[in-house]
Amino acid sequence: MSKNNKEIVFYTNPESRACIVRRMLEEVGAKYTTKVLDYNGQMKTPEYLKINPLGKVPAITHGDLVVTETAAICAYLADQFPEKNLAPAPDSPERGTYYRWLFFGAGPVELATSAKACGWAIEGNEQMVGSGTLNEVMAALELAISKGPFICGEQFTAADVYIASHIGWGMQFKTLEERDSFKSYVERVDERPAIKKAAYWTRN
Repeated sequence: MSKNNKEIVFYTNPESRACIVRRMLEEVGAKYTTKVLDYNGQMKTPEYLKINPLGKVPAITHGDLVVTETAAICAYLADQFPEKNLAPAPDSPERGTYYRWLFFGAGPVELATSAKACGWAIEGNEQMVGSGTLNEVMAALELAISKGPFICGEQFTAADVYIASHIGWGMQFKTLEERDSFKSYVERVDERPAIKKAAYWTRN
């Protein structure tokens, strides 16, 4: 069985970051089975803890392989479906740009926006955390999306799936400022057919 014919099972909850993975699954055009887990114990069952010991979603299984962590799943799917061109070629100069901003989203953006939401103070504690201040993170995000319609210029990648999701949610939940550059970038990404399809499944 080829790698793309192996069954993909997607563990999710519609009120979670797993929505990013659904966007990515739709972008690669993969056939997958969805298993929705609630927050009232299903994520903490012995069966699911074997898949993700943290008892959180998202996670996927691809055949016998387990992949957790949203950014890791996005990168994995991009590499498993190279014909979709959702990652720059390994020998491309843009590969570094792609990795840089994909994992910037998973690290500093996640930390800074979570700190804002939870009322944690980063200012004055910069040496203790890896994110920098929220203002520094927003300035870096503006840099990331300033080089073209997408993070890697004309090429839409998994990094855009990840970063646009976080910017959109950040503006919605007031953990990021509603900047014009952020709005226009998110609008470009949200116009993609796969992103629209993923949003439909999230709502229904």
